Amino acid sequence: MTELELQQYLLREFPQENTRCEWKEFKNLKNSFCGDEKDDVISYVSAIANMEGGFLVVGVHDKTLEIVGTDTYNYDRQKAILRLTERCTNLSSEGLDIEEYVTDDTQKVVWVIHIPKHLPKRPVYAHDKAWQRIEDSLVELTQERLNAILDEPLFTDTDWSAVIVPNATIDDLDEVAIAKAKVMFKKVHSRIPAAEVNAWSVEEFLSNAGVMIDGGITRAAIILLGKPVSVFKLRPAVVRVTWSLRDEHEDVVDYEHFTAPFILTVDQILAKVHNLTMREMPGGTMFPDVMQQYDDYSMREVLHNCIAHQDYTLQERINLVENPGFLYYANGGSFIPGSLQKALATHGPQRHYRNECLCNAMVNFNMIDIVGRGIRKIFNEQWKRHFPMPDYEIDAANKEVAVRLYGNAINEKYTTLLKEKKDLTLEDCILLDAVQKGHRINETDANNLLSRGLVEGEYPDLTISLSIARQTKQVPEYTRLKGLEKDKLKQMVIQFLQNSGSEGARREFIYKYLKDVLPSNKTEEQQLRIVGRLLVEMNEEGLIGKEGLRWLVR
Repeated sequence: MTELELQQYLLREFPQENTRCEWKEFKNLKNSFCGDEKDDVISYVSAIANMEGGFLVVGVHDKTLEIVGTDTYNYDRQKAILRLTERCTNLSSEGLDIEEYVTDDTQKVVWVIHIPKHLPKRPVYAHDKAWQRIEDSLVELTQERLNAILDEPLFTDTDWSAVIVPNATIDDLDEVAIAKAKVMFKKVHSRIPAAEVNAWSVEEFLSNAGVMIDGGITRAAIILLGKPVSVFKLRPAVVRVTWSLRDEHEDVVDYEHFTAPFILTVDQILAKVHNLTMREMPGGTMFPDVMQQYDDYSMREVLHNCIAHQDYTLQERINLVENPGFLYYANGGSFIPGSLQKALATHGPQRHYRNECLCNAMVNFNMIDIVGRGIRKIFNEQWKRHFPMPDYEIDAANKEVAVRLYGNAINEKYTTLLKEKKDLTLEDCILLDAVQKGHRINETDANNLLSRGLVEGEYPDLTISLSIARQTKQVPEYTRLKGLEKDKLKQMVIQFLQNSGSEGARREFIYKYLKDVLPSNKTEEQQLRIVGRLLVEMNEEGLIGKEGLRWLVR
């Protein structure tokens, strides 16, 4: 739409500023996400969330609604959503979204940030302060408003898994599943005498486990303990895990669907995975250590997390895709901690869970651990096995979380060095693992690694440092990533042009000759630019000349 049409649309949808809506210019969007308190995006997000939620319209004049546009260079919607969940403490990712509008005639960008209401008993903080909007002013949260938030009931109908299923009875639950749940319950709650638990009726057991409320069967009970036919009572929600097997060409060669009761079918799902026996040769010995390709705890923990944190209202299935060398898990829903870094840094339970009733039940049945150590333990297990760290792919915009769990070592000597180097933390290893895979890390972490000589290059194009490469016998891989030094490239160019004789050679043929010794982590376009700059420099130095499109030795 044109600028005028967009202005009319915004006036129609957001006719006035109030506690649910704010218009701001914020022309430099990146700076506006980390500016001064009371004058940046996160302060306004905190203020709107601490009332009833609402909208922040960015890129418009706050008095006239004139469209001024905002600069979103190198700052996409998904990155912005992640930044909000990182910088706004207690901000829910459920309902958090950004709409982007670009005017056809003037190419001005306007963002509409959808801000969810605060969670029960949890004010949203920015700059370590909770904010609210009173008339035209942004102020710290008043004691009256703070008390109102803190007095809200913790358990509300927003917990989808706690809702009672109409017409569901004990007959909808699987007897074997209940029996296994009782065994697991006694393990978790060992302080309760086993004889006492055994004496409970089914109804008493389900109530004590938290999946029966006031005599009603919850959705959580159906998911974990229900008969396969009982899941139809949860429609339109989808209660399904699909396992599929792909070959080296990414073609699906086998698959199977699984549903409730998940307390039983998780074992069936994991039994489908081809968990090969591997033999690792420790240093200085001829006797191998025997281990499975995938650690059982990690396989199970990731799948249980998918079931526990799936957003069942999205009507999507959970996927477990077995690929050569790695398992790929995917479930629908936003990543509640906001970022992997926040999840790893949390020492204790998360403050909020999407499916509180379901999560608590899975804890009672020894399926998950909510004290915040599950994800960190998966990383530690991979580190101990000398395998790559798991990859968490968090798509906040499309509400999907995916995990890659690797079952082979991509560089055993390198990861062994990380394990044995005493001054490295798990966090260091995670960052170095990301660099090894070519993933992008944030600038602060990159500068830390650069200052310690662990990586080198120019941010964001980092490589393992030469000192590490020498220790781990990775000089060939290092050289391919880094490329030959400029002087050696110039010698090769001169040799190639001498061989070409009086006709010389065009740039594309010189590039083809040099391609294998240029930095392998650069795109073809970037490599061509490197060659172009090199030829210009050699021309200025008088080493070569140019006739038309051809280069020759002088």
